[in-house]
Amino acid sequence: MAVTIAVTNQKGGVGKTTSAINIAYYLAKEGRRVLLVDLDPQGNASSGLGIDKDNLDATTGEVLLQTTELAVAVKATDYKGLSILPTTSHLANVEAELANVQNKFTRLKTALQSVDGYDVIIIDCPPSLSLLTINGLIAAKFVILPVQAEFYALEGLGQLLETMKLVRKGMNTGLELLGVLPTMMDSRTTLSNQVHQEIVKHFGDKVFQTAIPRNIRLAEAPSHGVPVGAYDRWSKGARAYKAVAKEIEQRLEAKR
Repeated sequence: MAVTIAVTNQKGGVGKTTSAINIAYYLAKEGRRVLLVDLDPQGNASSGLGIDKDNLDATTGEVLLQTTELAVAVKATDYKGLSILPTTSHLANVEAELANVQNKFTRLKTALQSVDGYDVIIIDCPPSLSLLTINGLIAAKFVILPVQAEFYALEGLGQLLETMKLVRKGMNTGLELLGVLPTMMDSRTTLSNQVHQEIVKHFGDKVFQTAIPRNIRLAEAPSHGVPVGAYDRWSKGARAYKAVAKEIEQRLEAKR
């Protein structure tokens, strides 16, 4: 049975989608069969893996509306072992439609239970505490929380952690924080180091040992529709995500 991990933070611009794409890519490189679920109406995970969003027969939206089977909507990528459930901006309209349907919070969980053949499912949640994010948290066993090493990093996290607590109490008692991932780290600056210390103070050993650095190659890769490991595997960003993927495997193994 696949391990399902939601990558989430209600703040935008913290490297959430970049993390989802590159963690999925490196887990696939390690020999895992990985499904990346694009649950963000911006569809950046889809375009970041080179998916042509203008030529899709089915997307996450149709799967959540239950008009299409998940297996039909999933697309193979150019990377062995890595598939994606793609998304377009239509998902924003779907979210409004879902507000009035039955089982609106468990649509994704139900869809994911219908497929097998994957070792890991990574869900790229939208940067908001929305109906879509709740679907992601209810479908997941674990959460990875990317946190930007900048001044407002910890602001708003309390609300997200409270939402996780409510989901645990209600519809997903097994939901667990797998790790907090510091992103956009610039170790040359005092601020970055201070924020990193604050993150460790708040979350202790939940913080990944590897922080994701600010890196021009990481910023460039999405515009080419490829993960950073395929764009420049020797870059600092690529090496950092490779190390994080290994740490994720170790943490999952410890949970087993």
